Amino acid sequence: MIQWQDFIEERKEVMLGKPVFKGTRLTVEHVLRELGTGATQEELLANYPTLRPEHLQAALLYAAAVVTMDESIYQ
Repeated sequence: MIQWQDFIEERKEVMLGKPVFKGTRLTVEHVLRELGTGATQEELLANYPTLRPEHLQAALLYAAAVVTMDESIYQ
């Protein structure tokens, strides 16, 4: 099983510190939003040459990790 940390990083000098796929400027947020609005994995891989299937899996694992945090987004 892959670890999302192997594929995702946050660097303040890249995309204002948002999580991106290592070695790219492609944000995890963008990929998750595309998947959420109906883009298929095949479409994403075709549209973003630096994206690999492992990145998509890592993005989903990252999202699951964020959701399990103890802090609520609702106030």
